[in-house]
Amino acid sequence: MATQPVAERPDSFNDLHRALARTIGEVIQGKPEAIDLVLLALIAEGHILVEDVPGVGKTTLAKALARSIDGEYGRIQFTPDLLPSDVVGVNVWNRATGEFDFRRGPVFANVVLADEINRASPKTQSALLEAMAERQVTIDGTTRHLPPPFLVIATQNPIENEGTYPLPESQLDRFLLKVSVGYPDREAELQILSSHGDRNLLDDVRPVVTAAQVNGLAAAARTVHIAPSLQGYLVDLAHATRQHPHVAVGMSPRATLALQRVARARAATRNRTFVTPDDVKALAIPVLAHRLLLSPAARAAQASPASVIADVLAQVPQPEARPVQSAG
Repeated sequence: MATQPVAERPDSFNDLHRALARTIGEVIQGKPEAIDLVLLALIAEGHILVEDVPGVGKTTLAKALARSIDGEYGRIQFTPDLLPSDVVGVNVWNRATGEFDFRRGPVFANVVLADEINRASPKTQSALLEAMAERQVTIDGTTRHLPPPFLVIATQNPIENEGTYPLPESQLDRFLLKVSVGYPDREAELQILSSHGDRNLLDDVRPVVTAAQVNGLAAAARTVHIAPSLQGYLVDLAHATRQHPHVAVGMSPRATLALQRVARARAATRNRTFVTPDDVKALAIPVLAHRLLLSPAARAAQASPASVIADVLAQVPQPEARPVQSAG
């Protein structure tokens, strides 16, 4: 049932996506943009870095997503004394059998919350790299594959730097999107007070799709057409970031692939079989901002990656959007 319903019924993709968005939205009120980006990362088979202040719903978002896809949820609280084996697992000697037994770490889940990832040492942070990039972990020479779907939602606090280890560029590049939940507006916060006052809304979350159906959504998104002219637009954007006077390190080829992948997912969730320039432009900042390294002069001038991306989008001419004749 994983892929066939998506292929046989064109409306089923949107039905499943809407069901997920609606279910999570009942728990995370007033944040449709953040929910949309999380679901795009899930469908595009990527990972998310959430940089935000405490108490805005990052943990709740991860739990709601795991429950709505009937998936296993794992949580890792990153601390300075956390070891790589606390993340991926460890082999333990069993005296009764005379053999080593593998005890899985919390990374063996469908949705993994890496809470305050920048509080752990670089060695422990790197334990996630293989899992995020290859969807597998290697322990004592044995490779173990992680169950699909597999999504890491990592969080970091932007206002506390004491006792933290900045994420290296290689690890930042592993995150498909960087998002911020942000504070709710007044109406949404009133709704939170009303709905969360006497119960935990997570207790009401029931699965609306299966893990197999999520894999089907990902497979369907990979078939979305992207025209050669639009691929040329992606490459032109990449070259523009590399040549921008405010940028020391621009878009890598991995970043270009990431933008194409998530643009396909966005088109699919908008009931389209082809990508448009608007898909690329709407996702450029969450996909690229954390990947660009600004020059010292740009940082001194208080330039931001978002402003550089906006400048690049304004400078690079976009191709004319032309609907394709066939999705195949």
